[in-house]
Amino acid sequence: WCSVDLRDGNQALVNPMNLEEKLLFFQTLVDIGFKEIEVGFPSASETEYEILRALIDRNLIPDDVTIQVLVQARPHLITKTFEAISGAKNVIVHFYNSTSTLQRKVVFHTDMQGVIDIAVEGAKLIKELTEQEVAKTGANIRFEYSPESFSGTEMDNAVLICDKVLETLGATPEHKVILNLPNTVEGMMPNQHADQIEYFCRHLKGRDSAIISLHPHNDRGTATAATELGILAGADRVEGTLFGNGERTGNV
Repeated sequence: WCSVDLRDGNQALVNPMNLEEKLLFFQTLVDIGFKEIEVGFPSASETEYEILRALIDRNLIPDDVTIQVLVQARPHLITKTFEAISGAKNVIVHFYNSTSTLQRKVVFHTDMQGVIDIAVEGAKLIKELTEQEVAKTGANIRFEYSPESFSGTEMDNAVLICDKVLETLGATPEHKVILNLPNTVEGMMPNQHADQIEYFCRHLKGRDSAIISLHPHNDRGTATAATELGILAGADRVEGTLFGNGERTGNV
């Protein structure tokens, strides 16, 4: 279970947490026992950047806890993110771009190959910057990719883009990449979401080199059921919030 309280949960608050509140919340999550904690989106704002630097510079991250940072698959944001994580011991770099039918048409004005190219170019840069950071500090950096709006993407296209990302990152059974499958807008019943997860797991060529992660939202009020059924359908991991806060409608 990866806690996304500090990002997803924070976005849902009327008054978002300040630096000291986030640091207190991080320590609370550590005390509870979470081993993977998404601390934010350091390239999105100076506040988010400062929170991550405070955790690293004050040596507040235990050696057995992995921090996770989120970034869009855009070169300048990826570069800024690697500046933010420098010096951390255990990091998951979580990058994403939207793949849904609607967003390809309305946001990106491109076809599926266009969004595959965005993901692959992002993966190449992340791999290159990771090699530099590991050589410099010896950090343990893992990779996570999200086809954002997975639930609104044709499943064969979701499989295709994730296989391309796994290939680009050099994923192996010994060094797995996390593939996070967001139910970004919960537009279907939980059993249908589980069908998507099962189809994806069965058709992904690199299944043995991937950890399948769920990121369920709660538009229908059935995120918990979607998560339970998604795990039964073959997923390995969940991203969720302790209090159910998250973006528009809450998370599992």
